Amino acid sequence: MNYILYNTKSNSGKYQEALKNYKDTFSLKDYKELDVISFNDDYREFLYSLTKNDTVTIIGGDGTLSHFVNIMDRITIPCNFYFYPSGTGNDFFNDVKEKSENGRVLLNKFIKNLPYVLVNGKKYFFINGIGFGIDGYCCEEGDRLHALNKKDVNYTSIAIKGLLFHYKAPNAKITVDGVSKTYKRVWLAPTMKGRYYGGGMMVAPSQNRLDENNLVSNVVMYKSGKLKTLMVFPSIFKGEHVKHTEMVEIRQGKDIIVEFDKPQALQIDGETISNVLKYEVHVK
Repeated sequence: MNYILYNTKSNSGKYQEALKNYKDTFSLKDYKELDVISFNDDYREFLYSLTKNDTVTIIGGDGTLSHFVNIMDRITIPCNFYFYPSGTGNDFFNDVKEKSENGRVLLNKFIKNLPYVLVNGKKYFFINGIGFGIDGYCCEEGDRLHALNKKDVNYTSIAIKGLLFHYKAPNAKITVDGVSKTYKRVWLAPTMKGRYYGGGMMVAPSQNRLDENNLVSNVVMYKSGKLKTLMVFPSIFKGEHVKHTEMVEIRQGKDIIVEFDKPQALQIDGETISNVLKYEVHVK
């Protein structure tokens, strides 16, 4: 059986258009649809019912994929499991699209041994990365504007205004595999499984999500003033910010703790959590 897991809210509800494109591309006729957001109570029964003869496809964006990996609870998938992007940012797909075929990518190897983050006593698996700093602020402000029914929320504009006026850069203590360092005036402190987050920012250009040691990358942009940070910030979209070693440092590891000296918003694969002082990432 072909199963399609979807999110009706993905990309402002344009799921039907993506489904039609998918069915046309792969000549799909016999299939069953399941809403990945609403079938939480039945997911174990569904996952355990799968056989090697089944095929499962997720149609959605990064949020849909993140939601699913968190309800999987490390259950082994016995069949081919695909991802077909229909979101707005699609950072996961941009990271792995060279391994795609006709617009879909086989997920099985990408969802094994995912890292998890501990935030305010809760555990979340993540597929792309954890944002802490101006990126978390942008997600929080974007959520606020969406709640006011504002259309065409511009995250670049939010980031620029945040850098110049609203975001107050904290100090941080960051521990990677037991080695701690302190940083003044921290603008970004994400930990990444992939290269991209934030709708196309290549914040960790050397990160390999299939790294044989399963390492993740902590990226810190710090110390610089507002104007220089604003000048360097656009280079993140091409991964060229790493050339500015005077204000960017990257460390890799399996156990990463980021502690700010005042609460900030944090984002997990685009989902916002407010008033966070600390997060921990661990890899098994």
